[in-house]
Amino acid sequence: MLKRLYPYRFEIFFFSQVAILFGSLIVPAVFFETFLSPALFLLNLLAGIVLLSKQKKTMWLLVLLLVISALLLGSNLIETTNEALVGLIKMGTYFLFYVVVTSEIIKQVWRAKKVSKNVIFGLVSGYISLGLIGFFICLSIEMAYPNSFSGLIEGISITENLMYYSYITLLTIGYGDILPISALAHKAAILIGLMGQIYLVVITAIVVGKYINQSSG
Repeated sequence: MLKRLYPYRFEIFFFSQVAILFGSLIVPAVFFETFLSPALFLLNLLAGIVLLSKQKKTMWLLVLLLVISALLLGSNLIETTNEALVGLIKMGTYFLFYVVVTSEIIKQVWRAKKVSKNVIFGLVSGYISLGLIGFFICLSIEMAYPNSFSGLIEGISITENLMYYSYITLLTIGYGDILPISALAHKAAILIGLMGQIYLVVITAIVVGKYINQSSG
């Protein structure tokens, strides 16, 4: 099964990310946050396992993270655990997952000899993953130190607020409607902005260079 899916690994990973980012536009927000979003993150973990299926040791690490995430989801549903502790463990699990997967995506895109549709999907997926890394950093900060961000819109969940903030910062748009107000949040904003710029300047430039050489050849 993994061998059959591997050629489509970047497409699968990309579309699972798109579902995470924009699923709330189609599905009612409460249902999405409570049930669908956790399931989509688990699906994204599965897509990451496909992505890293040729790196056996790393793949088994992702399998372990998937099991941990599934157990945490189950504990949330039965509501018998410390929500704050479970939340922090979950954030750490997803953060580690996206760091591992993003680094692997960058390696695979970097090593690609030809720029194909697969490479383009990988390039975009890597950038989206950086935004999710930033999101989990910000969410962890807010959970550990409440009110680290000002301007969070009432009536919209904290996850939606900080997901938006992470990508606005990554894209260096910076509307200024949500602001980091603690020292730790300031450092997180700097880190997210740097990650976005370095990715665009270095990784994207390498792919564009390869495509130009490929076309001229």
